[in-house]
Amino acid sequence: MTRASLDKQPREVASMFDAVAARYDLTNTVLSMGQDRSWRKAVARAVDARPGERVLDLAAGTGTSSLPFRDAGADVVPCDFSVGMLREGKRRHPELAFTAGDATRLPFRDATFDAVTISFGLRNVNDTEGALREMLRVTRPGGRLVVCEFSRPTWAPFETVYVEYLMRALPSVATAVSSNPDAYVYLAESIRAWPDQAGLAAIVRRAGWERAAWRNLTGGVVALHRGFRPTTG
Repeated sequence: MTRASLDKQPREVASMFDAVAARYDLTNTVLSMGQDRSWRKAVARAVDARPGERVLDLAAGTGTSSLPFRDAGADVVPCDFSVGMLREGKRRHPELAFTAGDATRLPFRDATFDAVTISFGLRNVNDTEGALREMLRVTRPGGRLVVCEFSRPTWAPFETVYVEYLMRALPSVATAVSSNPDAYVYLAESIRAWPDQAGLAAIVRRAGWERAAWRNLTGGVVALHRGFRPTTG
């Protein structure tokens, strides 16, 4: 299985990412026209990791997204359910504590982390609200959540162009640069089926996070969502 279906069965999704692990970061940079770097910087600023803090980086893939937290002096745990991604990440960054885990059943104790973040991975989980509740469980009271995910462009004419790119151009570009272009057909479909900014914020609140808010990046192509674990209750 190298292309997952939109019912997001974990084994299918993990297998799909295993198949693209070696060239995943390069493919993302090409397909995003280099915007992935600025998105990672925005995530790092939002998380605001500090020396001595513990940060859980979910859907970390090969660990590229974890490097800013490591560089800030935090104790970062890159976690992913794709063994292929973890192996590639460990090869590149042997110093990082890569951990296999499903976002809906995290292998960590309650209140372990000061911050939990997930970039472009929540969309691939089969139980979005359940995963957000698990993230809440492993976050200390007062700790923070940062979710970076594809969303809806705020300018209608651009949204039309964007959808055309997703469904037509993206698979064609992926054919040229990816080891498994079919995986990117699934990714395009999953982006189009994903809730908009307000819709995801509502799910974050239902999962128990306080002060749920978002800000748009690249005109709403991507949205950065934040929340905080309540200090009581």
